Amino acid sequence: MKPLSGSAKLPIRGRIAADRITKNLVLRLKPGAIALISHDDMDTLAAESLLEARVRAVINAGRTITGSLPIKSALRLLEAGVPVFEIAPSDYDQAAASSRAVIHKNGISLDHGWVPCTAFTQELWLERFTLASMGEKQQLRRFIENTLHYAQYEQAVILEPLQCPPLRTCLVGKQVLIVVRGAGYKQDLVALTSYIRSRRPVLIGVDGGADALLECGFRPHLIVGDMDSVTDAALRCGAELLVHGYLDGRAPGLERVKAAGLEAATVLSGGTSEDLALLLAYDQQCELMVTVGLHSHMLDFMEKGRPGMGSSWLVRMKVGGKLVDAKGISKLYAQAAELKSIPVRAGWKAYVKSLFI
Repeated sequence: MKPLSGSAKLPIRGRIAADRITKNLVLRLKPGAIALISHDDMDTLAAESLLEARVRAVINAGRTITGSLPIKSALRLLEAGVPVFEIAPSDYDQAAASSRAVIHKNGISLDHGWVPCTAFTQELWLERFTLASMGEKQQLRRFIENTLHYAQYEQAVILEPLQCPPLRTCLVGKQVLIVVRGAGYKQDLVALTSYIRSRRPVLIGVDGGADALLECGFRPHLIVGDMDSVTDAALRCGAELLVHGYLDGRAPGLERVKAAGLEAATVLSGGTSEDLALLLAYDQQCELMVTVGLHSHMLDFMEKGRPGMGSSWLVRMKVGGKLVDAKGISKLYAQAAELKSIPVRAGWKAYVKSLFI
């Protein structure tokens, strides 16, 4: 970690782009904008997306890290030189109604008025991160209890095959690549480029995962999800659309698809949309499923606001024989490249040994 720093150089001026849901905001951010969000415990994906959007600053009408989760997301913004300021939740609407902002040390000048703010510094992050780390054991205990409780409740739903209408996209006997917008998904997807080009798996984008595929030059064959974080461009790319409907019969994503003049099938399922994608590939008798960006551990799920992973745990138990999780594969490629760059005379054995000292 870099040395702790003070506040950013002020004042900061810029146009405001606002949305209470960060994943929706990043789809329309322009470089140099001031991002206005309302996000307690900013997750890794949100921080990565804000950095990629090259925002000038972030104003958060929430607690960037509450002290309940040991997350490093906001620290990445600060270390990259993107300042973060916190305002009261009650001031969000006034800030969102403004087109421009001038951020000062203790407040923000808006089109019509002024709201107080506090700079979110590395010192403040360290204080709350330390507090969260001290309570991590209790968090894990509650997470496990919640997971086991809902696993018992949801097992009947997971054990039964999906009631899925006939699909145009054939998965039988084929390898399938399922892309989810989880931490590090873009780097891992790029690392799999040669696999995609050589094996030509069926490409399934889970909501915004479809946009990730398109950004890497691949058109998804199938888009699965609530359709809440996928762009209109992805919906119109020609992929087959499968809306995740809830067990009570509701399917809010279908309304968006119809409003766009498109057609989609609906599958009712419990759990998350990534759970649905895994079950779909399994029930359609795929040969192998490779996943990118899959949420896989406590912090992953708690950053998404899920206090447990009952259904996801059961799904992984069911499909595990065909599942290859590529999460973090880009790090392995980076290490391999580093090893290749070492002169032979330096001795690769000595280098490898040094990694464990």
